[in-house]
Amino acid sequence: MTQHDVSFASQIDWSAFRAEMPVVKRWLYLDHAAVAPLPASARDAISDWANEAASDGDTAWPRWKAAVDRLRGKAAALIGAAPEEVAIIKNTTEGINIIALGYPWQKGDNVVLPADEFPTNQYPWIQLASQGVEVRRIEPGCPGRLYDAIREACDGHTRIITISWVNYATGFRVDLDRLAELARDVGALLFVDAIQGLGVFPLDVRQIPIDFLAADGHKWLLGPEGAGLFFCRHNHLERLRPVGIGWNSVVHASDYSRIELNLKPSVARYEGGSYNMVGVIGLEASLSLLQSFGVQRLASRILEVTDWACELLRQHGARIHSERDGEHRSGIVSFEFPGVDPALARRRCLEHGVVLSSRGGRLRISPHAYNTEEDIERLIEALTLIRKQGG
Repeated sequence: MTQHDVSFASQIDWSAFRAEMPVVKRWLYLDHAAVAPLPASARDAISDWANEAASDGDTAWPRWKAAVDRLRGKAAALIGAAPEEVAIIKNTTEGINIIALGYPWQKGDNVVLPADEFPTNQYPWIQLASQGVEVRRIEPGCPGRLYDAIREACDGHTRIITISWVNYATGFRVDLDRLAELARDVGALLFVDAIQGLGVFPLDVRQIPIDFLAADGHKWLLGPEGAGLFFCRHNHLERLRPVGIGWNSVVHASDYSRIELNLKPSVARYEGGSYNMVGVIGLEASLSLLQSFGVQRLASRILEVTDWACELLRQHGARIHSERDGEHRSGIVSFEFPGVDPALARRRCLEHGVVLSSRGGRLRISPHAYNTEEDIERLIEALTLIRKQGG
């Protein structure tokens, strides 16, 4: 993403997006890498669903199921996949376990992943030890060393490389093109935990041959918890042992008296049972809002806001621990603010109406495209005051 792209973002009037976010009336919200606030459109869609569920019961179910199909189509369009390659799932953990439990492992196989992955992208693989599968957790050291470290850890028994698109603590955004090429070179498949970048950074699986992807929607996608998406490239579908199978996994899903394990010829076979309709309906509304602005514009704006933040933080003596050059930037900024204890500062910031996180002994902000330069100035004011007060 070029400087021209980022400058272009500043020419767009983002006030319409900000007006969609009721949270700004009470909070300076800089914690979208944790749990994001809902847009008004998602809140209203959920409220309408609740009223309909209370007044009409399951007579409205066909309309709700149509929302599932719309969400699947929008999610597929977001990543350049076919709708048949996308399942609606509860969370990233569910998506990772579809692969970890469904892959045809053999004793002596191994999985390669960075040691600083979020726990969700470690535990499902670690438990494979009982099947004789080795998990090779690499310590990449400096970010530029990551790709070489992954390659060196792989051998002829490496079946899957699994990694977060954006690291939850540091904000380092990996080059998926490079990783996909690396995986092909060593004969492994590539799984991507996309939760910290999906919806606000461009990703096209037609151009980048990743094999599997999972993300739930309660972070950058601005959806409610409990709804997300899982992508499996179609040519891998029959390679995986079906897990989480239920009435909704078969072609004749609505014929409950017909017991025949005839699985859907699509990734929807992993949807298993009843949907979290609240999550589906809210996420569809949030995704519609984001797509009205366009992923490229959102990415440019988020980089612009985080660049502002890094500049002002450095001016006040902060040490930035996130990669801020080129394509490895993201919406996450990890930093140390002099004279401020991170865990205490997070609590004190809440008293000042500022929402951020403490991760790995550092402060972490994750602004969205509706945040402004004034928001960043207010963050600095709060941190400076906390420091003066001995925070």
